[in-house]
Amino acid sequence: MAVALARCRCVPGADLLRRGSDLPARPDRLFVRFASPGIRSTSEVFDRKIKRLQKNRAASADNVHVYDYLRDHVAKSMVQRLRDVTRNFPVALDLGCGRGHIGKQLPKGVVETWVQCDMSDKMVSQSAAPGNGETVYRLAVDEEFLPFRENTFDLVVSSMSLHWVNDLPSTMRQIKTVLKADGVFVGCMIGGESLFQLRSALQVAETELKGGFDTHVSPFATSPDVASLVTGAGMSITTVDPDEVTIHYPGIREAMHDLRGMGENNAVAKRCTVPLSRKVLDRAEAIYKEYYGEEDAKRGTVLPLTFELIHVIGWKPSSSQPQPAERGSGSKDVLGQCGGGSPT
Repeated sequence: MAVALARCRCVPGADLLRRGSDLPARPDRLFVRFASPGIRSTSEVFDRKIKRLQKNRAASADNVHVYDYLRDHVAKSMVQRLRDVTRNFPVALDLGCGRGHIGKQLPKGVVETWVQCDMSDKMVSQSAAPGNGETVYRLAVDEEFLPFRENTFDLVVSSMSLHWVNDLPSTMRQIKTVLKADGVFVGCMIGGESLFQLRSALQVAETELKGGFDTHVSPFATSPDVASLVTGAGMSITTVDPDEVTIHYPGIREAMHDLRGMGENNAVAKRCTVPLSRKVLDRAEAIYKEYYGEEDAKRGTVLPLTFELIHVIGWKPSSSQPQPAERGSGSKDVLGQCGGGSPT
């Protein structure tokens, strides 16, 4: 399947992949490759096949661009953070690129080779390239099994994708492996406080009407979880910066409709596959309005839906990075300068 690229030049790409894998002769041709799964985790929270299907279905909609607003906002915020890293990146990976939300906002000269990957072949086939003369590859890759060689990338970015990964510690270790020494990972994940209004309204409504509730909103990692994942993978100089975005919808059905349009509908492995009844949805909307509704001068009562966004930056260790001094090597008497006298 041919994919149009803006001013894209072809270079040999076999060095990007592990032995036995080759990039296509033309970088503008969609290359579908899923790495060998090997030994999978015995605890799978998410159904990755369903998630791929959901994302492909979302990408197939005629109005798919209508639902890009959240990812475009997050991508803009990530690019702003990337500008703070005062260097250029010869080879960069966009892991979970979706429709190329970061790529289309990337400033000229930041990267030379831009590799866009997503588990959804339909999403990645629509991904926007920076269009500044970069060499661009588009690959369908499962984020849980990266097929790239060690020490390949100067930069790995990932926006609103890793929250669907089952074995996050493994994926973080793989990201660290494919980074070059002193390479940087810049990511953003949906955090644990996301969609709390929708989750609460559905749980209360189902409990009232059915005597119990099913899982309709996926679990997400918290800021401390993300910090531990990145440092546990062996990265250094880690920075975690949580943020929030709240979007207002006219009703609960419109909110859930947009989540499906984004490809962000529920993919928990043990989810209930029976659609919510009208009675449950009506009651959930009433609860939503009672506890979280806000008045808008033009639209009346609107329902806020909050997304917690956890931004993270981590560096692959290198001897060129600043190192902490050895304990006890200081020459300043801090206590004395503070009026506390000499230590005993």
